[in-house]
Amino acid sequence: MTNGTGDFDRRTFLASGTILAAAVPLAASAKTEGRKMDQAAAVKAETGVPITLRINGGDHRVTVDPRMTLLDTLRERLGLTGAKKGCDQGQCGACTVHLDGRASLSCLTLAVAAQGRDITTIEGLAAADGTLHPMQAAFVDNDAFQCGYCTPGQIMSAVAIVHDGHAKDANMIREAMSGNLCRCAAYPNIVAAIEQAAPQMKRG
Repeated sequence: MTNGTGDFDRRTFLASGTILAAAVPLAASAKTEGRKMDQAAAVKAETGVPITLRINGGDHRVTVDPRMTLLDTLRERLGLTGAKKGCDQGQCGACTVHLDGRASLSCLTLAVAAQGRDITTIEGLAAADGTLHPMQAAFVDNDAFQCGYCTPGQIMSAVAIVHDGHAKDANMIREAMSGNLCRCAAYPNIVAAIEQAAPQMKRG
């Protein structure tokens, strides 16, 4: 604004100067924050470890934090959400996958440690044409689904105990499956499903 003579008046000049004085430190602060973010991103990039995971017969390249678990890598980085995060402490078995054919708790396994090993998740259990694995079919036949959240881990453990020779009778099955915890009430159905699938798996 002018004082009628085309010049800035004193009040306008002081107000403009105040705004400018306030804007300078804000701009400097934003620039500093920008540098900090760039540095943080650079550090993050430097600490990431590029790895290749062989999952369900295919190779997946991903850069992960060395502290990242296999479970989080599967779910958050690769979109394989079949393995569930239950207790996240290795006590419930909901995150069970196979490493080289053996049951493994993916929440306690570092992704970098799984490199070079064959990883099988529930997504890779059925045949390529969609035919269910005998254990999956047995869970359907015996209504052994529980609420569904723990079912993938139960099925992965069930397949592993059959391969390991720990499914010769109901007592062995109950003992071998004791690492998979759930509050649902389908345990008898799970035992029945494993007893049905075991001979089919041996024949296959």
